[in-house]
Amino acid sequence: MDHKEKLELIGPLLLTWYQKEKRELPFRENPNAYHIWISEIMLQQTRMETVLPYFERFILELPSITDLANAHEDKLLKLWEGLGYYQRVRNIKKAAVEIVEKYESVFPDRYEEVITLPGIGDYTAGAILSIAFNQRYPAVDGNVLRVISRILGSYDDISKQTTKNKFRTLLQETMPKEAGDFNQGLMELGALVCLPNGVPRCEVCPLHKCCESYQRNLIEEIPVSVKKKTRKIEEITVLLITKDKHYLLEKKKSKGVLYNMFTFPYLEGKKTKKEIENYLLSKGYFIKTISLKGKEKHIFTHIEWEMNVYQVEVENTMEFDGWYTYTEINEEIMLPTAFKKLLNLVD
Repeated sequence: MDHKEKLELIGPLLLTWYQKEKRELPFRENPNAYHIWISEIMLQQTRMETVLPYFERFILELPSITDLANAHEDKLLKLWEGLGYYQRVRNIKKAAVEIVEKYESVFPDRYEEVITLPGIGDYTAGAILSIAFNQRYPAVDGNVLRVISRILGSYDDISKQTTKNKFRTLLQETMPKEAGDFNQGLMELGALVCLPNGVPRCEVCPLHKCCESYQRNLIEEIPVSVKKKTRKIEEITVLLITKDKHYLLEKKKSKGVLYNMFTFPYLEGKKTKKEIENYLLSKGYFIKTISLKGKEKHIFTHIEWEMNVYQVEVENTMEFDGWYTYTEINEEIMLPTAFKKLLNLVD
């Protein structure tokens, strides 16, 4: 049996299982294109249990694409606070503006149009078009790559684009007419049953009889994925500058992971107390006390920060521009997780 014939077999089995076992999720209650789009972007590199409260709050605050297009970036960043990968929310804002201007606030239903929207690639386009419009487009993410690799007994490297393209073509050719449920079934199977790291729940899998990896005892060998590159480690010195129970924040204007976001002031490299004092004096700050509060780590996708954290209390000799209370930071300001957890270090 070739790969195409094997995939044609799984459709009815998967659809029956999905209808019985699917999770009740808020974006499945009303699977319109807007809800599916936002949920899929949030779920990129983020666990389902983390996303659910964010999704519900986001839709409550911004119930339509027009509301999203008109929202101020600071509000969007605050709604996204804690999810990370903040370029995602900037892209959905750009895409919403484009949908309002080009498609009269209606999410487009043609692949050629959807794929051009900022932040939307093949997977997200396939998910939206299949789930919201029941169009026969695959949605191939990590879960689906794992499931299909195991079913086919494939040793193709799933980290390669050629493998993704191959599987996408096979699924396109064998997908049943219930495209949305089929794609969600594959995603759900990968999330709940066909788990990574050699611990799948094969005994409850509806596809184990036609799974090549299960039949040949290859579950621990498949899927194949080359080892990711190690993260670059960077040392920085973070300054928790306080004055009359206010914290100094600044917006990063240089391009990078925290572009245009509020942060505590920080310097590249591991600075000594004397270097910090000289830097602050050159900026016009009059220091009352300075102390090392500890070291923290934060991991981004490709970078790991080793943060040396200093608390600096300064004299009340300047205006309060850029100064915020603890309450304002928590309720109004979008402070990245890398910095927000540092508030606990302040006396």
